[in-house]
Amino acid sequence: MEVTKRIEIKSTKPLRDLMAKHFLEIDEAVQTKNKKVAWCTSVGPAELAIAMGFLVYYPENHGAMLGSTRSATDCIPFAVANGYSPEICSYLTSDIGAYLKGETPLTKAYGIKSIPKPDVLIYNTNQCRDVYDWFSFYSREWKVPLLGINTPRNQPKAREDVVNLVASQLKEMVPNLEKVSGCKLDIDKFREVIALSRKCSDLWEMVLDTASARPSPLTFFDACIHMGPAVVMRGRQEANEYYRMLLAEMKERIDQGIAAVEGEKHRFYWEGMPVWGKLRSMSELFAKLKACIVASTYCSSWIFSALDPKDPFTSMARAYSSIFITLDDKQKEDYIEEKVKHFGIDGVLYHDAKTCPNNTNSRYAMTTRLSERMGVPNLVINGDLNDLRCFSEEQTITNVEAFVEQIEESK
Repeated sequence: MEVTKRIEIKSTKPLRDLMAKHFLEIDEAVQTKNKKVAWCTSVGPAELAIAMGFLVYYPENHGAMLGSTRSATDCIPFAVANGYSPEICSYLTSDIGAYLKGETPLTKAYGIKSIPKPDVLIYNTNQCRDVYDWFSFYSREWKVPLLGINTPRNQPKAREDVVNLVASQLKEMVPNLEKVSGCKLDIDKFREVIALSRKCSDLWEMVLDTASARPSPLTFFDACIHMGPAVVMRGRQEANEYYRMLLAEMKERIDQGIAAVEGEKHRFYWEGMPVWGKLRSMSELFAKLKACIVASTYCSSWIFSALDPKDPFTSMARAYSSIFITLDDKQKEDYIEEKVKHFGIDGVLYHDAKTCPNNTNSRYAMTTRLSERMGVPNLVINGDLNDLRCFSEEQTITNVEAFVEQIEESK
């Protein structure tokens, strides 16, 4: 089977420029000390930091860069030699390993010599405890303040007591952030940032929803790249401007019948983390099979519909306490079933990421329960987000081809 030539998404070039601006702005701040820099977990209290004048850097984004450039596997042993288990989050081990090795993909991409030294580190354990350990390393290394939110997980929904708990932890951060930033929190500025972040969320959700069209104008692999501004620049006008442009392009592609996968025959849902170092090869594999992964849990993780500038602390607490990863299995299954119906899914792909149990949902019989409930087949792909030693390309190709053949025979 030959690879079908794709019509490139035109917004990709402006995306590269926008991401370059993000990193170069932070690097300039570190060099000139004209602004303070806060490190933040990807689903952490970034809006609060932005409202207080910090530029925000996301180590998980750096981890994804290490994965996509395939340098992660070479960096992980440096963290392991420093006492970190090879079985914990490979974002953590690759990022700390890269620091210990003295390397960063930011150098090749943007000419930036090193990751930016933070003035403060802020985390939220709504994703996992690993982020606390990850940020603790840098807090000890650079002797900078570490501030955090500890969020209960495995909830049937975001309970009010949990929302109030998280909101109180957010408020407790303020005096410490004011001390680092040297300025008081302006509540009106905070509301403005929350409003921008909510708009970014809405626009990103509309972009992802265009994949409900047949044929879909974008794939999961496209979304993994174009989600960048929603991750690292939400709360800023530039991100919203970018998504307005991308949304217009997706609508134009639908109107013109431009397919992300030419001759689309099968529509899949991806549950779990990407295999960052294999995005291109897996994209080509599914394209060959006329299969489009049209929706995913992962790319929808930056949709925060609860954000409300009228009540910034409480709404932010609610939004960040009700992300997919904090829910119990019943709520997760309901969510996936709704997506399967909305996007017209033929099969569900579960990525069992070796070092990311928190974002892996194939280990406790969810696959069986959902297949019986929905009548939709599934395939578990074994791998990892960053550590390619856990991924067999040959085995994956064989399993995916057999899965697609099974679906074709059942139609």
